[in-house]
Amino acid sequence: MPMAPLLAEVSRLHFPNAPATPAQLAAFEARVGWKLDEDLRAFYLHSDGCTLFAPRADALYRVLPLAEIRRARLAIRASDEDRDGAPSVFTLVDMQDSDYVVLDSTQREAGRYPLFDAFHETFPEEMERIASSFAEFLERALRSGNRAFWLSGEPPGTR
Repeated sequence: MPMAPLLAEVSRLHFPNAPATPAQLAAFEARVGWKLDEDLRAFYLHSDGCTLFAPRADALYRVLPLAEIRRARLAIRASDEDRDGAPSVFTLVDMQDSDYVVLDSTQREAGRYPLFDAFHETFPEEMERIASSFAEFLERALRSGNRAFWLSGEPPGTR
């Protein structure tokens, strides 16, 4: 799925932040030590984070602004120790209640990062792959009716 129609839909129907600048992208990449892929670069140049379906306070899906992306082990376990997760796994989408959609910066397929569900009760032992790219994730999220699409039939916020 091309990013342009997805980004237009985010702008038209959801709650995007102002775009990040190329300098902010470069500063982010220097801070985390890995490069954004083509999908993520297009998204952040369009919107430095967003919420889907509802404003921030009520949003199930909150794509984090660059300044809030950090190691998943810090966000989920409040620890920067290897026993609490690989240093290459970063938060990307806050799904509420210490649950995140994450990427592993050491895994790229066809130039894009696959995305994983990081459920706070089973992270880092279990991370379920939920999308092969950010574009796939965004498309499925936009069609989800505000449900975590990878949780078959469960209402938002439940496991």
